[in-house]
Amino acid sequence: MKNRKRKGFVNAALAITAIAALGISSLASAKSYQPSQRTSGNSKAKNVILFVGDGMGVAQRNAIRLAAAGLNRDLEMNQMPVAGLVHTSSTSAVTDSAAAATAIASGVKTYNGAIGVDEDKNSKKTVLEAAKKAGKSTGLVTTSQLTDATPAAFGAHVANRSEQSKIAKQYLENSKIDVLLGGGEDYWYPAGTEGVYEDHPAKDASEASKGTEGNLVDRAKKLGYQYVTNGNQLQQAKGSKLLGLFANEEMFEQRPDGEGDIYDPVVSLPSMTKKAIHTLSKNKKGFFLMVEEEAIDEMAHVNNASKMLKAGKQLDESVAIAKSYAKKHPDTLVLVLGDHESGGLAIESVNNSDESGNGISKEDGPFEVSGTDEQFSADWTTSGHTAADIPLTAMGKGAALFSGTYENTHVHDALLKAMGLK
Repeated sequence: MKNRKRKGFVNAALAITAIAALGISSLASAKSYQPSQRTSGNSKAKNVILFVGDGMGVAQRNAIRLAAAGLNRDLEMNQMPVAGLVHTSSTSAVTDSAAAATAIASGVKTYNGAIGVDEDKNSKKTVLEAAKKAGKSTGLVTTSQLTDATPAAFGAHVANRSEQSKIAKQYLENSKIDVLLGGGEDYWYPAGTEGVYEDHPAKDASEASKGTEGNLVDRAKKLGYQYVTNGNQLQQAKGSKLLGLFANEEMFEQRPDGEGDIYDPVVSLPSMTKKAIHTLSKNKKGFFLMVEEEAIDEMAHVNNASKMLKAGKQLDESVAIAKSYAKKHPDTLVLVLGDHESGGLAIESVNNSDESGNGISKEDGPFEVSGTDEQFSADWTTSGHTAADIPLTAMGKGAALFSGTYENTHVHDALLKAMGLK
């Protein structure tokens, strides 16, 4: 399949109607949607902070809102002046995270499993790499493995997302990303070389060092990275190049049956976000930072709404940190989106009948609506991904570029335009 041409913007009224139907508040008004803003040279973004709630569709975002903010307040991620609706398909109707992130990062539709390459496996320059070439500092933050699909698509080029050690090596030697914070220590050390996080831990005996590219932690140190492995070390780190690995694999525990899931990262997503912004913002030319909350997706895969909601709250706290920075630095663009939807989630009233049955897709809950006596249930339809559109919200320089309905590849194009890069 050839790369699809980006759809043009729909008119303001239709865009507002479509997004309003999703239940997201504080969105773009017709008055604020001015096409001239999309091409203005005066709207160049010096800094970009892009948040990806992996697997976060409309229902996930609304469930997080109900649990964290209630009926009369809203999430930080929703209180942004511009909104868009994003189509998520790859060259298949239903995307995976690798192809979805590649579309966002490189502006091409590709096959599921691809990282930074088109469907013919040709490498495609990413928006992060373009920012780096322009002299900006760059960073990736995630609660997943640093080398997992979403962050990988911004800083690496491999034919298969499973090549995680190759991805790590490319971060250091090719894209030269300044700040790298997340999990996945196992892919940075060769088999038999145990890192700070022990091989074959009791919580999951399958976790162990499995790198294929030598000792990449030592390689990072030789390249000038300060290496940290816990929260105290992260807070004390002072260098401009920072590598933090805080778990063997993901920074949470997810079981195939959803039983025994744990969301309690050694270092919280808000803490990593705050440190990344502080470190990257020392560059007078600006920075590009991608922050991902992976557990929204992982917990949706096992239909665990409780842990999905917990992760979503952490994402929203991280967005609040970025918004606070942007308000003090108005040349900053902040965006929040999902890469795709996971779980086919529906938010329902609490009742005694469950048409979904007792399998993995049974109703989940009930959950409290914050600040009220009401409750809601989370009803799942699948343990996989869906082709549902996802909402995007934005604020700051160039935010108007993201109003409307469009393909996920448009996010890449608009990011480059917002920064004034080719």
